[in-house]
Amino acid sequence: MRYFLIILLIIIPIKGQAKDFFLDITDQIQDNEFRLSYGVSVTDVNKDNKFDFVVTGFGFKNLALTYKNGKIVNIINEGIFTDLSRRTIGVAACDIDKDGYEEIYFLNTDTYSGDKIYSDRLLDFNKGKFIDLFEIEKNKTDLNLTAGRSVVCVDRKGNGKYGIYVANYGGPTRFYELSNEKIKDKAVILGINKITGGRAIVSGHILSDQSDIFAANERGDNFLYYNVDGSFTDVAKDYQVTDRFENGRGTALSDILYRGRLDILSSNWDGNHRAYILDGDKFKDIAQPSYSDPTKIRTVISADFDNDGYDEIFMNNIGEPNKLFKILEGGNFEEIKIKNGLETFGLGTGAAVADIDGDGILELLVSHGETGLQPLTLYKADIDDFNYLRIKPLSKYGAPARGATVTLKSNKRIHSKTIDSGSGYLCQMEPVAHYGIRENENNIKIEIKWTDGSIKKMDIDNLNKTYEIKQN
Repeated sequence: MRYFLIILLIIIPIKGQAKDFFLDITDQIQDNEFRLSYGVSVTDVNKDNKFDFVVTGFGFKNLALTYKNGKIVNIINEGIFTDLSRRTIGVAACDIDKDGYEEIYFLNTDTYSGDKIYSDRLLDFNKGKFIDLFEIEKNKTDLNLTAGRSVVCVDRKGNGKYGIYVANYGGPTRFYELSNEKIKDKAVILGINKITGGRAIVSGHILSDQSDIFAANERGDNFLYYNVDGSFTDVAKDYQVTDRFENGRGTALSDILYRGRLDILSSNWDGNHRAYILDGDKFKDIAQPSYSDPTKIRTVISADFDNDGYDEIFMNNIGEPNKLFKILEGGNFEEIKIKNGLETFGLGTGAAVADIDGDGILELLVSHGETGLQPLTLYKADIDDFNYLRIKPLSKYGAPARGATVTLKSNKRIHSKTIDSGSGYLCQMEPVAHYGIRENENNIKIEIKWTDGSIKKMDIDNLNKTYEIKQN
């Protein structure tokens, strides 16, 4: 009888035994080879109104992964996109020409620092094929021939026309805009052509009512650019976020206190990780162990994976275990022990989130490489009973309104999320504000602050759907 009970306990899980937070759904990725991958972005690559994961390859193909019939499959094999001849690490997408669709910026790096051989690409999908705008003769005068890292999209004038900030390493920062049908680097004109060890960048409503920029750097001060009518002033020292003696990596905007404003998650390579909240006229780091404990950090993502109405923070490390935290009230970070997604020996280089299959649960795609070949991995929360709300703001031209802020107001919380312009490290998340709904939450209202500072308000009558709202 005793042996029978032991066998039963082995076969039948003990009642109440906690299941793992994530499901490992990597087997959904078709043709998932061992490779060197870096940054990941989420955009509609081929104008079919579906989001795709764009995965960069370092001596391997750049991929465009979409969901089809229960599988994640690559849908682009055009040479100028896959680009085997170059080494791509950073990626971001946004509408630079006001045509309602996002162009894709691929940042190529064939050396660690300083001058490089191959320039970046800026791809426009037109008439069924990709064109590199940097290969047009008139655009060759301002090519980025400096080793770089991250890319972020910035609607600096709030008019729906995006520019692209390129964080370079050992060379001047670039800021590309389309002016008079020509791609022009305006970093010198804007006074942001600083030379540093550029790493991660985010842009959104950090301080002003327009698109500000926070840049986490290595071997030098961080930058915090306050936007006044499309011009930038570095106020990092005034707001105490220079973090001079740390080496910036994964960075994201997050409403850490659930108070209706965006604060800054800034992580450092083998250094203390920061959770900066605005406290009066300066930022205050409220991170405590084990969140602040040094790791070999790469990408940081703030998202509600399990749809409980509280955001999690996924910390993707390279060569050591990943970490997951839940942001509770009062800015308390509760560590969640995970097995799936832990990746103790994973060589994590990038990650991004999107509801790629449309079931209301975010998928987390993790890329690997740098020091060894590894395949991609894919996870999602192991949940059954949930409610959610997705808000997808569009610019007046119909493209994702990256840099806009969505704020949910209810009987339970005030909770802001950015429409991601570029974050994590080398990466960019889906341009949707994804909210899980809390228990007994009701009277839900939404405010959208557009990139020009104007506000759109709306009541939410139905859950478990995506609301697409276009700016007037």
